[in-house]
Amino acid sequence: MMTAGEYEFRIIGRVSDAVLAEFHGLDAAFQPAETVLHGTHLDQAALHGVLERVRELGLELVEVRQVRNGRR
Repeated sequence: MMTAGEYEFRIIGRVSDAVLAEFHGLDAAFQPAETVLHGTHLDQAALHGVLERVRELGLELVEVRQVRNGRR
């Protein structure tokens, strides 16, 4: 069984505020070529939910990474 953890989701481009509102409970940071969503205490169901929302919105996901020891 997978335990809840911290995750980053890297999406190509700058995601608008309206689209970011679809990702309740996730923080967003912007880098020159991508948007980084960060969530804590995400379990397997929540991970699948984020991935489904990315797909539904037609966003291009570059990477999903589990963040360990608070390091980003």
